Amino acid sequence: MTFAIHMVDVFGSGALSGNPLAVVTGADALNTHDMQRLTRWLNLSETAFVFAPRHPEADYRVRIFTLDREMPFAGHPTLGSCHVWLSAHNRLEHKAAIVQECGAGLVQLRRDRGRLAFAAPPLIRSGPPTPPELDEARQLLGIDASDILDAAWIDNGPGWLGIRLLSAEKVLSLHPARRWRTRIDVGVIGPHANGSDPGFEVRAFFSDHLGAIVEDPVTGSLNASFAQWLFATGMVHGDYIAAQGTCLGRQGRIYLSRDDAHQVWVGGETRTHIEGALRGL
Repeated sequence: MTFAIHMVDVFGSGALSGNPLAVVTGADALNTHDMQRLTRWLNLSETAFVFAPRHPEADYRVRIFTLDREMPFAGHPTLGSCHVWLSAHNRLEHKAAIVQECGAGLVQLRRDRGRLAFAAPPLIRSGPPTPPELDEARQLLGIDASDILDAAWIDNGPGWLGIRLLSAEKVLSLHPARRWRTRIDVGVIGPHANGSDPGFEVRAFFSDHLGAIVEDPVTGSLNASFAQWLFATGMVHGDYIAAQGTCLGRQGRIYLSRDDAHQVWVGGETRTHIEGALRGL
């Protein structure tokens, strides 16, 4: 049986500069075990599988897998899957609004200044971490308690704990532990100097299924929840751009905005670099 597979660069500021995503279309014959096995073989942070929708309001349905689990929602697979779906439906290439069905429900997407953007989903966990939870994150990052300006659960599916530091330079200087004893997902953000573009530097660290700490190149879900946090706490008042992946040699750029209804939108560039056939499953 043969399936179509697309390799898409998401959130890059140029070719091959963002977070790569594999998107498999027409995957209805694959079961969960097959999808997880393929994801591990590809060894990317996530692989997305696109199906016909089940919900009457959705345009398509997607299942998103990391190396060790299925995710109800993730950001760069959302933009990348939408990009591939639109490419396969040329008559809809100028469609203004798209609805994705996924484990988190229905996610709205739109075109924003030539880029795709998704509506940040509501948080499923918020509020301050407990002292032991914050101390665990501090130990992972290798910083002092005085370095942390603020911290909050900003989980919209993957499990993010957000940490705010004084500056982008402090974020870029982090050298986290290489391994961790339990599952952990920590995002860190700090501002660039006034007048800089981008406005913030972001890094994302998580433990994989073998216990190793991995840095994600560019993370849509984390940036979505960071923006919700920053807008809600008054740290930002207008649109901004976040940079991510700098320490990995990437040039990720995420475009964050909030509309009049206070809905946060997360946008970025999407580029298909490889198209082909997946055989032998």
